[in-house]
Amino acid sequence: MMPSRPQALDLQLVDDVLKAAVREDVGSGDITSGATVPESARAVGRYTTKQQLTVSGLAVAGRLVELVDPQLRYIPIAADGDFADKGQVIAELEGAARSLLTVERVTLNILQRMCGIATRTREYVERVQGTKARVIDTRKTAPGLRLLDKYAVACGGGGNHRMGLFDAVLIKNNHIAFHPSIGQAVAAARRSLGSGVRVEIEVPRPEDVEEAIAAGASSILLDNFTPGQIREAARICNGRVPLEASGGITLETIREFAEAGADIISVGALTHSPPAADIHLRVEPRV
Repeated sequence: MMPSRPQALDLQLVDDVLKAAVREDVGSGDITSGATVPESARAVGRYTTKQQLTVSGLAVAGRLVELVDPQLRYIPIAADGDFADKGQVIAELEGAARSLLTVERVTLNILQRMCGIATRTREYVERVQGTKARVIDTRKTAPGLRLLDKYAVACGGGGNHRMGLFDAVLIKNNHIAFHPSIGQAVAAARRSLGSGVRVEIEVPRPEDVEEAIAAGASSILLDNFTPGQIREAARICNGRVPLEASGGITLETIREFAEAGADIISVGALTHSPPAADIHLRVEPRV
């Protein structure tokens, strides 16, 4: 599979988060390195994979390095979206040994999380190859890390659902409860926001798909449907709007949902509980 090439991440949008991460870990200074490593010592460090993975977060790690010590030389070897084999060096550091050791954990934390999300996403994407289904994320992200989490999904070849409550309409059961019908819930959104906004609505049964389409829904959410129910909903829909499947879909089951006719499959597990990728920073003193 060709590596995914996500749009560049605007680091200014996450700079406050990165500064907070440095403050959290470094605080008033690295007392261990200060007490055990000579101030004049120089070193080189290599971020090396201990597993196969999809790369994500290299520029983010570089910004963290800059925040700790702008004099460190950070050299990306790979690119976000690349596949990296076990034992591959994806970035290098050169400079003051104390600074290099100080930046070790905060950079590894972000690389391990972002590469973990990208790697898990790639696994899901590969399971639906050959079908029309696209794998996307949800809002189930770590608080404060949403931009980074969603960028990592894109590195793994997945798509991004709405960024937050502000940029798209998704009418779910708790919203529909305030209306007599699915159609009237969609109509209320249209009256308020106009025709230029995409409106997605959750339906409880396959037979409700027709009402949602007639009311002007842009897409339809099929939450916790079985593959059989997805197939029936797809028959009724007949390609008029995209159908999104969600709810407990795993690596083992995602292919069934794709083959049943889902256009989009949203997976919260991409970001709410990603396994950290296994990466280490090997440091060597330099004369």
